[in-house]
Amino acid sequence: MFTDSRAQDFLAVVLGAFTALSPLWVSTNDNARWTLIVLGVLIAATGLLQMVRAEMAAADYAMGLFGVLLFISPWAMDFTAFRGASMTAWVVGVVTVVVAVAALPAMNARLHNMAPHH
Repeated sequence: MFTDSRAQDFLAVVLGAFTALSPLWVSTNDNARWTLIVLGVLIAATGLLQMVRAEMAAADYAMGLFGVLLFISPWAMDFTAFRGASMTAWVVGVVTVVVAVAALPAMNARLHNMAPHH
């Protein structure tokens, strides 16, 4: 899946930017708009931080937390009526958690050892 190239960091930046900019093309209310913007920026920032300091495992845990918060945000912030915003939060939230788990040092080492070596 992911290797030492840290492709997951770039993916996190893309996911965060997509989420933060999504209120431009999906219907939102104030709760949805600010939730998507703030959590999107935080997800992108953790990806950028990981690009600069790959050994900082705390950023991977933070990214996972932000992904979980994004996933539950349509219910917690009461914007489930806005389908586009809700779907963005749910899909990007799940993908962010998967990316964060794959980026954890223990998981990354396990995935690296599973890859065929030539």
